[in-house]
Amino acid sequence: MGGARSVHTIETLKSEIKEHNAHIIKPPKFTSQAITRYFLTRPTTLIPTKAELAHYEWSDVYNPFKALREVSLKQWNFFFIGFWAWTWDAFDYFTISLNVSNIAKDLNVSVKEVTWGITLVLMFRSVGAIIFGLIGDTKGRKWPYIINLLLLSIIQIGTGFVKTKSQFLAVRSLFGIAMGGLYGICAAEALSDAPVNARGIMSGIFQEGYAFGYLLAVVFQRAIVDNTGKWQDIMFFSAGVSVIFIVWRLFTPETDSFIKQQQRIDSEAQTDRKTKIKEFQSQARKALKQYWLIMIYCVLMMAGFNFSSHGSQDLYPTMISTQYHFGANKSTVANVSANLGALVGGIFFGHMSTFIGRRFGIICAAVLTGAMIYPWGFIPNAGTVFVFQMGVQGAWGIAPIHLSELSPPQFRTLVVGTSYQLGNLVSSASSTIEATIGERFPIPGAKGVYNYGKTMAIFMAAVTVYLILIVFLGPENKDADLGMERDDYYCEEGIDDLDDASIDQNKPDFKHNEEIKEEVKENV
Repeated sequence: MGGARSVHTIETLKSEIKEHNAHIIKPPKFTSQAITRYFLTRPTTLIPTKAELAHYEWSDVYNPFKALREVSLKQWNFFFIGFWAWTWDAFDYFTISLNVSNIAKDLNVSVKEVTWGITLVLMFRSVGAIIFGLIGDTKGRKWPYIINLLLLSIIQIGTGFVKTKSQFLAVRSLFGIAMGGLYGICAAEALSDAPVNARGIMSGIFQEGYAFGYLLAVVFQRAIVDNTGKWQDIMFFSAGVSVIFIVWRLFTPETDSFIKQQQRIDSEAQTDRKTKIKEFQSQARKALKQYWLIMIYCVLMMAGFNFSSHGSQDLYPTMISTQYHFGANKSTVANVSANLGALVGGIFFGHMSTFIGRRFGIICAAVLTGAMIYPWGFIPNAGTVFVFQMGVQGAWGIAPIHLSELSPPQFRTLVVGTSYQLGNLVSSASSTIEATIGERFPIPGAKGVYNYGKTMAIFMAAVTVYLILIVFLGPENKDADLGMERDDYYCEEGIDDLDDASIDQNKPDFKHNEEIKEEVKENV
């Protein structure tokens, strides 16, 4: 690997323009030639070339703090606003997963019936993603963020007061709507202004707020529920903490990227003599024309991600406690180890995706997952679950930035959040499927105990193969701009009339006007 040049010359500027134009998303073509060319480039574009690796020093690879030093205090503030809300969102979710047996006993129902509460949360999250995603892209992310957290607090309190299965399922359905709107907003807050070189590792850290939330849930489950004997207490605790993030967000403005996006939409609306609503509709039609196939792909990809996550986590506490008879302390150690592995994997693979690419990074993590399925399901201990979750959540660590780079910039909150939650919808019955299949494999001599290890291992093997295939066949737009300027076409006309000194002091803007841009894009 070599170092990148910092001075702008005619050649470097041409190279930058070429790189920018390569990230423009064009409407899909379905000619035999276009389809053949696309599939032939899937293997050739998977692994980075020597020329691409030449942009980095070896120190960039083994020292992630080098990239993180580029992040300003303002950017860190927005990152942690997104990270902590996503972390506590996961905490709220896992308070149910960790208490499936307790809730079933308290409501006098089966474990399978309680898992429908998890399923309903996953099913209704898409509704929240669409509602709050649209608001976030048009009006800003601040108030949707605050409203979501406020609703989650109220619903968590309500969950603690349920007395019947019907009440429990109704409250968890409402929880799903509120929870669904938060991921896209948090991802936009955390990554919108992030420097390009730091995107990969920041994506990994952000995504592992999910694992960190699970880790915190395990710790507070042990500290609260295992001591008081009441699963309701952790619900009341989780509701209070959200207030901290609500107050924090109240005193923080919108991100620079969103402000810039709104200014551009206002400017284009005035230029074309349109209202903001008309301009928004125009932008939506344009984005749909360019990105519709990629948006469908994102949902299919996120279905694989969500199956891997929920298939490996939702019934894991039940498996180790009922099948393998882990006590409270041993269960805590196993669950903490799983989430420490997830944190390490997400950050490591997120960082490495900066150099080896998003698709190849996800596939490498998925291969690690596949290699660890047997020991994870049949020899459960702190070590096997640590490495297994390194693979599962290592792939997930790349997902936020991969989705952000593929999504239409002006509708990133909507597309990222909705893709993720529709993937959740597709995978919503993971725990119920596993519980149902598990009942076909009873443990001999143990009434009401099933071989969840066997069931979950088979399930995760199928999911891992699917994820590898879908990512291998999919697109990638690594290092693309996250602002609306991504789809502006730039040309080299006039560059040769300049000299290197003038370029280095004041790099010119070669963006086409709208008419020329559309004409050129049709012929690229």
